[in-house]
Parts: sequence; C-alpha cells; structure tokens
Amino acid sequence: MSAAPAAEPGPTGPTSPTGLAARQAALVAALVAGAPLPAGFAADRVDAARRALLRKRAGEVARHWPLLAAGLGDAWPATFAGWAAGRPTAGSLRDGWDLARALRDRGTLPPLGEQELAAREAAHRYDGRHPPRRRRLPALARSGDAVALQLAGRVRLLRPTSR
Repeated sequence: MSAAPAAEPGPTGPTSPTGLAARQAALVAALVAGAPLPAGFAADRVDAARRALLRKRAGEVARHWPLLAAGLGDAWPATFAGWAAGRPTAGSLRDGWDLARALRDRGTLPPLGEQELAAREAAHRYDGRHPPRRRRLPALARSGDAVALQLAGRVRLLRPTSR
C-alpha cells in the first residue's frame, strides 16, 4: 500500500485567494477607513470612489437623521464628509448619532439637530459603542436648549430650541 502524495501548497501570490482577499481588504480600508492606498491602484480613481461613497453614506445618514441634515442645510454634505472621512461606518443610525454628539460637543449642532438628538436620547440608550436600545423607564434628555421626555414609549419635546 503506497502513501498518498503530499498535497502541494496552493499559490500565495497577489492573485491567490488569500492574496486577493488581503488586497481587497486593503482597498476597502483605504476607501472607507482612511487607510493608506495599497500599491497598484490609481490614487485619483480611489479618491473619486471614496468621495462617492461618502456622499452615499451621507444620504443614508440623512434618512435616519432628517432634522440634523435639514438643520445643516447646504453644509450637510461637507460637514458629514469632514466628520466621516477616516471613520468606518457603524451604521447610518449610529453614524448620525455620533455626528450629532460631536457637533453638540463643539457647540455647532443646529437647533433642529438638538431637537432630534434630545428625542433620540430620551427614547434610547446609546453608549457610543453598542447598538442603541429602547428605554423602558421614563427618561428626560437634553441637547442644547431642546428637552425631550419619554414616558410610556412616547417622546414629547418639552422645550424646543428657539434660536
């Protein structure tokens, strides 16, 4: 009885499955997380794709945070892109939440964004790391001049901003 021949190792170059996967991961990281551009890619084309992905991502976040986007008006795309560049997405809802908190902390959150953030924080718990969870107990939240109350699953804006 003869022994089976030893399996030959597969290719490990840039076109092998593992080499290709590594190159794809490096390209994705460059596109969405601010990683350096991998060798062999045209910088202008990758930059154009990166800008297009940021525009698409801004649109997705605006769907979850319409008052924030409306409050920023024409500055929305640039504000979002400036904040999101180099940050991988955590999902549209969480991206908007993190952006709203960052703007609040800088004192640049518009009044509509203050109202939306106060209402979200009254209705949900979000620590910035884990997905938001609906609150079960009554809660009061404030963002700037906006104050929201959540009671029995309903959120009421008690003091909208007046700026």
